[in-house]
Parts: sequence; structure tokens; C-alpha cells
Amino acid sequence: MLRAQVITDVVIAVVLGGLVLVVTARGMDSPFAFLTVLGMTAALALRRLSPGLALGVAWVFAVLEMVTQQMPDLSNAFIAGVVYSTSRYGSRRVRLAGLVSSIVGPVTAALYLGLDDYRQRQGIVTATTPEQESFKVAIAYFAIVLLLLLLPWLAGLVLRTRRSASMSREAQLLAERDAARADRAVAVEQERVRIARDMHDIVAHSLAVVIAQADGARYALKADPAIADEALGTISSTARRALGDVRELLGALRHEQGTAPTPEIDDIDRLIGEMRGVGLDVRVEREGDPSGLPTTTQLAIYRIVQESLTNAWKHGEPNTPVRASLTYRPDTVEITVVNRRADDGTRGPGTGHGLVGMRERATMTGGTMTAGPRGDDFAVAVRMPSVPASGQMPRGLVPTTPSTLQERTGR
Repeated sequence: MLRAQVITDVVIAVVLGGLVLVVTARGMDSPFAFLTVLGMTAALALRRLSPGLALGVAWVFAVLEMVTQQMPDLSNAFIAGVVYSTSRYGSRRVRLAGLVSSIVGPVTAALYLGLDDYRQRQGIVTATTPEQESFKVAIAYFAIVLLLLLLPWLAGLVLRTRRSASMSREAQLLAERDAARADRAVAVEQERVRIARDMHDIVAHSLAVVIAQADGARYALKADPAIADEALGTISSTARRALGDVRELLGALRHEQGTAPTPEIDDIDRLIGEMRGVGLDVRVEREGDPSGLPTTTQLAIYRIVQESLTNAWKHGEPNTPVRASLTYRPDTVEITVVNRRADDGTRGPGTGHGLVGMRERATMTGGTMTAGPRGDDFAVAVRMPSVPASGQMPRGLVPTTPSTLQERTGR
């Protein structure tokens, strides 16, 4: 409890106790009556700070009142506030003690006041016997005290239940808000990963082509200017196309609803032409009809082939063929890219992001991917459903293991 709440309870109890003393001062013929009022006031002051202690104090002074044969006064009404607090603020045991007190208290009060009334009726002539009259008085006191104690206990229980329900609703709303925030964070993270993956594929491939053409143009400039001019044209078109794709990606990153580059199956022929133009001997085998594939599957196929060929040029053995196989079945698509590994490691290691991105693309559609040495070759094998099984990448589903990172080990 706050200090202000404790002070408020004490002040209210002292004021009410003082009023009771003022009203009943003339009727107090025993110091025990004054002590009883103080005890009930103390119980009222403790009702929220310690409901169990307040109930015990009230019982102690109620028993003292009966032992000293006092007649109940207005301070006994304070017990109603104490019983209310047991069900409103008390623990399970305290609530149960309050309920028992709400039943035992009226019985005790009825017996005490009924016996006192019976003693007073001795020797008085009435229409009925003294026992019958005193029994009626006891029943009346029982009903009054029962209402005085049981109704506050029930009221406290109802308010406690309502408060618990309100707290449960607030907790549920907080949980739903946190869940929505977490879902949004996951969606944002997935979008960032997707854009980073596309950026890597676009920039890595385009720069590889530009570097190869630039090197070729430099050597061919003196020997054959026509070849140099063709290489410069390839550099220009590749760089311009990459610049457009990057701008689209940046637009998607800047706005929630942006358009990202979406190459299709037909663009694979242009991709293979570019790679052949930089000196990569690409041999492609196709089987099946890819015309009915959805856009997401076509994009995944294109990016996987693009990254595989780029890695083959960057990390594979020069002047060796790269065998690519594309198999389109009604329910699955299979991609295989095999190239000779470079034994001397002169082609240089990579960051490993390319293979991770390919694995993410395959897993995102519900497929699988394996990548690793196969004898003297390095093979990338992807198998995915024709229709993506999921539109989102489950967080943490794709591990980064050294055995799958061709770019980190060199081909």
C-alpha cells in the first residue's frame, strides 16, 4: 500500500471512532467499553494494510465485549468494514476466515443477546413463555448481524473478481500488443533480409561481369579496338541495368510498399549470355516447361542460377565448363550447377552470403538445398516445389554451417 492510503485509513478510523465515543460517552459505565471502541477502531484502521490481523483484532475485542458483559454499541459496525476487506484484499486463507466469521459471528451474537434477553425476562409475565420470546429476539439479531457481515463480504468478493477480470483483460491486451509488435518486427526483419539478399545477388553478379569485361577491354584495347568497344558496351548495359535494380530495391526499402526487381525464367538466357561474355563456359540442360511457374518461384530460380554462376566464375577453376541443369516437373523444380574447384585458391575466399541467400530462397519456398565439394567439383543442388509452400521465411530456420559455405572455403 502507498503511504497516503495507510494514512487515509487511519484518519477515517480515528474520526469514526471519535464519533462513536462522543455519541456513546454517557452510556459507557465501564473502562472496558472504552477499550472495546479503541480496539474496533484499530481493527478498522488495519483493514487494508493487514486484513487478517484486522480480523483477529476485531474478534479479540468482540470476545472481550462478551466476557465483560457489555452491550454492543456503534463500534461493532466497524466489523463490517473489516470483513469486507478480508474478501477484497486478503489472501485465500484470509477470505475463508472472513466467510467463517460472517457465519459464526451472527450465531455468536444471537446466542449472546438471546441469553441476555432471556435473563431479563425472568419474572416478567408475557403472553408466551420467556424462552419463546427470547428465541424470537435471537433470530432477529441473527438475521441483522448476518446481513451486516455477509453482505460486505460478498461485495468485497464481487469487486475483487471484477478487478481480477479487468487485470486479465489488460494483460491479454498487453500480450496481444506485444505479439503484434513482435510479428511486425519479424516481418520487418524478413523484409530487410530479402532486400539484402537481392542486393547481394544484383551487385555481386553485376560487378563480376563489369570487372571481367573491364579487364578484357583493357587487354584488347590495343590489339582489337572492336572487342574493347563491345566490352565497354556490355559494361555500360550491365551497370545501367544493375543501377535500375538497385534503385527499385532502395525504393522498396524506403517505402513500405515498393517494387523489387523480379526477373523471370526467360531472363536466364540473358544471364547465361552475360556469363559467357566474361569467359565462363556455361553448358545448360533444360527439361520440362516452366511457363506455368508463379512469379516467386521464377525469381527464386533466377537468383539461384545467377548466384551459382557468379560463384563459379569467382571461385571455380578458369577455362573449365560449368554444367547447369534445370528440370521443371509438374510439382517440383530441380536446379543443379556443377563446376571444377580451384585448387590453388587464387580466386579468393568470399563472405558466404551468397550460399546463405540461395539456401534461404530454397527454404522459403518449401524446398531444400545442398552445396559442397563433389570430388574435384563443387555442386549446388536445389529442389523446390513448383508452387511455394510459404510466403515467409521462418526466423532462424536456415543455419549457417561451414560445410555449406563454398564462398568461405574457396572453390
